[in-house]
Amino acid sequence: MKHFDYADKYISEWELMVATPSIIIGVGVLTFPRLLASVTIAADGWISILIGGMIVIGITWIVAKLAASFPHQSFLSYSSRIVTKPVAIVLTFLFAILSLQIALFQIRSIADISKEYLFSRTPVEVIALVFLLVVIYAVSGSRVGLLRLNMLFLPIILFISSLVILFSINRMEWNHLFPIFETSFTGHMKGLVSAPTSYVGVFILLFYTSLVKKTKKAPKRVVIGMCIPLVLYTFIFIACIAVFGNEVTRNLIFPTIELAKGAEVPGQFFERFESVFFTIWIMAIFNTTALAFDISVFALTSIFKNTSKHKILFILSPLVYVTSMYPQDLIEVSMFGAYIGNAVFIYTIFVTVLLLVVGKLRGVKSSG
Repeated sequence: MKHFDYADKYISEWELMVATPSIIIGVGVLTFPRLLASVTIAADGWISILIGGMIVIGITWIVAKLAASFPHQSFLSYSSRIVTKPVAIVLTFLFAILSLQIALFQIRSIADISKEYLFSRTPVEVIALVFLLVVIYAVSGSRVGLLRLNMLFLPIILFISSLVILFSINRMEWNHLFPIFETSFTGHMKGLVSAPTSYVGVFILLFYTSLVKKTKKAPKRVVIGMCIPLVLYTFIFIACIAVFGNEVTRNLIFPTIELAKGAEVPGQFFERFESVFFTIWIMAIFNTTALAFDISVFALTSIFKNTSKHKILFILSPLVYVTSMYPQDLIEVSMFGAYIGNAVFIYTIFVTVLLLVVGKLRGVKSSG
């Protein structure tokens, strides 16, 4: 009987490429048009998206190159060789905490969004609990299977997103995009500060690259994967500005959702297209939450080798749920999301630079 190629513990560079945009495309896509519109004029925010995206793509290549230099080795393993094991344990543990924060932010956000637009009579606590249980079920299974699930979900997410933009063309007023290049340097700098936080998720490469069977082409693949959210963000932002204008966009809590609510299917044979968008976007947020939660479990199991994955998972789950209920309203949730986004982004750069510099000074050679 022929061997089943997928029945193994490794993934390909293509699956790692898909995992990169899968963790990035989440709640941030729903809110970033408002953040950019509030600091830029007309549609000038696309400049911040482009520059911020190029910066993140460069960081992505460096992170992937570092992880690919030590094939089939966990982050704890190769960082121990570079900065000694005690320091590596601290770095790994901090990654576990930060990725857990991303997961709980996504859980609370999807609960608030679902209550606002879908389940107005259902308590936020119940929605968050149900979503968390689904995430726990996914993370408790095969890690390779979870990564391959992204290959099923991501094309659907991109297809529906494209339809939202396409079905909004007849509502666009192109004069909303002008004047161009009117935003000050300060405005673009503020936009740059918010843009990279929308690409949080690069750190997963430090962990998941150890699962890639052949890492030679991994850096190139993940750079291609990072281009996907860059293109998606640009088109969604321009669509929001063209439909609502800059002033309205900056005052909408979730501009992307409002864009989907107003999408008109030609022929009027399908009403309430936003219901399809919500369903698909729950899949996107599920990808982000599951991958972030899995990274936390992945990091902790590498530290506590004698503790099973399921024990760590069920210890973390109540902590995630309780902590996700701490913010009192959407403002606090948004502030927490901005804080954790900046923290993860800065910490990822810090760890990458630390490992590269110390590795160079100590003469640590790569394994591949």
